[in-house]
Amino acid sequence: MKILMVLTSHDQLGETGHKTGFWLEEFASPYYVFKDAGAILTLASPNGGQPPIDPKSNQPDAQTDATRRFERDEDAKQCLANTLRLNQVNAEDFDAIFYPGGHGPLWDLAEDPASIALIEAFISQGKPVGAVCHAPAVFRHTQSESGNSLVSGRKVTGFSNSEESAVGLTEVVPFLVEDMLKANGGHYQKSEDWQSHVEIDGLLVTGQNPASSDACAVALMILLKSGH
Repeated sequence: MKILMVLTSHDQLGETGHKTGFWLEEFASPYYVFKDAGAILTLASPNGGQPPIDPKSNQPDAQTDATRRFERDEDAKQCLANTLRLNQVNAEDFDAIFYPGGHGPLWDLAEDPASIALIEAFISQGKPVGAVCHAPAVFRHTQSESGNSLVSGRKVTGFSNSEESAVGLTEVVPFLVEDMLKANGGHYQKSEDWQSHVEIDGLLVTGQNPASSDACAVALMILLKSGH
C-alpha cells in the first residue's frame, strides 16, 4: 500500500504577521496509523523540502502520543524535511492520498493546480482521498468527471464555522471550510466542537478537526484494505 501525504508550503497567517503551516498532530497521527499498518509513505508539498509547522501545534498543550513519537523519530523528521515537489508526483504511483490540515492549505493547496489535478486523478482511478480539519479546503475547485464539484451531493465534514470562531480567525482566513463545502453542494455534517467526527462517502474521507486525525486515517486504511 503506497500512500501520498500532501502538506502545505504556506506559512503566513493572512495579514496578521503570525505564522501558520500544517498542524503537527494532523500529520503525525495519520503518519503512524499508515506506517503501523505497513503502508509505504511518500510526502509532498507545493514547494518541496521542509513544510512549515504551525508553531501553535508545537506548543506543550497541543502534544499527543503521536507528536511525542514524532519528536523521537529521526527517520520521520528526515522524510518531512525532504518532501517532494507536488508537481513531480503521479497518482498512478499511489493507492491513496491524504491531506493533513492546519490553516496553511486554505491559501496554497486549495488553489494549487497540481493538487487539484491529483485529487481528480485519484478519484477517477478509484483511489481513496482523505483530508482532515482545514484540509478539506483542497476540494474548493476539484470537480467530478461530470463537471460538478467533487463534494456535490456527498456527505463531508471539515473545520466548522464555530471552531474557526473559537480560535478567533473567522475574519483572517480566505474562506470558511464549512461554508465552502456547503456552497459546493456538499452535505456538511459535524459533531460538537473539538470532538472526533469523520464522514465517509464513496472514495472521500473527511475529518472535522485535530481530534479526528486518527479516525480519519483509520477510515482511509479500511477503504484501502477493503479494495473500497
